[in-house]
Amino acid sequence: MFETVLRVGLGLVLAGAALAKLTSARLSIAAMASYGFGDGPLRPIAWASLIATELILGVAVGLGSDAAAYAAAALMALFAALTVAALLRGRAGAPCACFGPRSKVSWLGVGRNAGLAAAFAVIPSVDSISIGTQGWLGIGIGMALLASGALTIAVLALAREVGMLRLQLGSQGALEIAGEGPEVGSRAESLAARLDLNGTNGEGDGRLGLAVFTSEGCRICQTLAPAVESVGNDPRVAVSTFDEVAEAEVWRSLAIPGSPFAVALDDTGTVLAKGTFNSLAQLESVLATAERRA
Repeated sequence: MFETVLRVGLGLVLAGAALAKLTSARLSIAAMASYGFGDGPLRPIAWASLIATELILGVAVGLGSDAAAYAAAALMALFAALTVAALLRGRAGAPCACFGPRSKVSWLGVGRNAGLAAAFAVIPSVDSISIGTQGWLGIGIGMALLASGALTIAVLALAREVGMLRLQLGSQGALEIAGEGPEVGSRAESLAARLDLNGTNGEGDGRLGLAVFTSEGCRICQTLAPAVESVGNDPRVAVSTFDEVAEAEVWRSLAIPGSPFAVALDDTGTVLAKGTFNSLAQLESVLATAERRA
């Protein structure tokens, strides 16, 4: 039973090291430079090969392979030798990504790798005990825990990537396409009259006008209604919405492609910016573009 526990435990150590590298791929690949891998295709290839080797050996050791145990011992001894070489080159404190991005090249790492090498080498020498029901149960529990940990890490990594993607998309400006909506630089008298940009004396009042085109069946329009209202609270901006049904003639005359769509004008009714938007940041980008062009 002791041999089974030892095999499963050390197998989990190897597999955990591989998973730790996967969770911070960019930093782990960069850390390969501490061991002499230059900036080029060889570095990610070596990183991927190392992860595959650690995973395969970890599973094989846990399942009872003596050959895998000796191979893992040789791998740990190689890691210890490479760490010593890195230390002699003055790389102390450099990232090694042995167990994640926080791992550093140090003499402690040398001792850890040497100790793991000895532990793997001892496994085949432990008195062999046939794996009974309890032994297989222990292996099964260990593999289930490993699979659960890997799944958790994968889900967290995926959630992080989705979050980064949403932030990136949110920072993009509204989609301005030539031929959709009124041309930039043209006069849109119908919009200017509705926005009342000319004031009572017929002269411009210095404000920007923002015409927002919406439709009743547009869920994004409904979601962004509070955002449009908040923009309208700015005294420097005159905001008005144009419904696809109620203002169908305005939609046709200006060739509005769909909703939500925004058109920004200066106080003379000249179109300065336009575009399809799906967030408050993109709506504000239409006004920012208009201010810049003005």
